[in-house]
Amino acid sequence: MSKKEKNADIEQEQVEAAQTETVEAEEQVQEPVEELTVEEKLQKEVQQEKEKFLRLFAEFENYKKRTSRERLELFKTASEEVMVALLPIIDDFERALTHIEEDKEAEELRKGVVLIYQKMLSTLEQKGLSAIKVEKGDAFNADDHEAVTQIPAPSEELKGKIIDVIEKGYKLGEKVIRFPKVVIGQ
Repeated sequence: MSKKEKNADIEQEQVEAAQTETVEAEEQVQEPVEELTVEEKLQKEVQQEKEKFLRLFAEFENYKKRTSRERLELFKTASEEVMVALLPIIDDFERALTHIEEDKEAEELRKGVVLIYQKMLSTLEQKGLSAIKVEKGDAFNADDHEAVTQIPAPSEELKGKIIDVIEKGYKLGEKVIRFPKVVIGQ
């Protein structure tokens, strides 16, 4: 082997050694970079899971609040069907009282009917029933009243106002279970 060939071989070995060192150095540099990206990926996954958990927790809290509200409303209005069925009986009592008051001979009968009527009303009021107050001369509002008919107004002041109340309206708690039926002036 000549000196040139030996020098070429040595240079070749040095180049190969340098390349090997470079590849090893790159691998050493890449390993921490890969670990950081794995760490970052894991941190992102943990962050996403935390966000999912928080959303799920918030949805569950909203669900609990909504169901408790619905339960309270259900308890408040559970007797609505019974109350609606009793309203015609209350109307009948009121009609009977107006007719009994005309008959002066049935004073004892009137006292008994009034007593029963008041007892029934007080019991229903304890359960949340209340009458909607509507008076003659109040302004008519289609959201709060049910117009049965319109008649010519006796005076200019009563145009568009309530002239007569045909049937009382009632609320159960805050919910209207029967709108007052009224006659309005035209």
